[in-house]
Amino acid sequence: MRPLYDYGDEVRVVRAVHDDGTFPGRSRGDLLIRRGSLGCVRDIGVMLQDQIIYQVFFVEAGITVGCREQELIGGEEPWVESRFEFGEPVLSGKTLMSNGKVLVASGSEGRVMAVRRELTPLSYEVLFHDRLLLVPESALLDPFEVVA
Repeated sequence: MRPLYDYGDEVRVVRAVHDDGTFPGRSRGDLLIRRGSLGCVRDIGVMLQDQIIYQVFFVEAGITVGCREQELIGGEEPWVESRFEFGEPVLSGKTLMSNGKVLVASGSEGRVMAVRRELTPLSYEVLFHDRLLLVPESALLDPFEVVA
């Protein structure tokens, strides 16, 4: 297990970081860092012997936060804003089909497993039940914005 980033590297956090209950002076769930924010790697550690954790200092916020590798990209990498991020729930806004066969019904719940910012249009790898599909942003809905 080798770290992707090194001490002093500039990195960008790709998802909002909320307090998990361990940040001093804040309450569980409080927003600490907005997605897209730039920071600098201050330290590198390991959690549970299989996860690299970076201590990242975010200058604008004036705080240091622990981030997992999958939550970061290099600071020089192009940043494409997205509606959804890794781990977030989504709904299929359309029936997703392949070769005339329905793969996912409209309104089905899924979870974002990866954001593919390098694709045009921006797309997501979404896990719907037991099926991982590459889905464009335009075919997804935010379950918290859907009015019943």
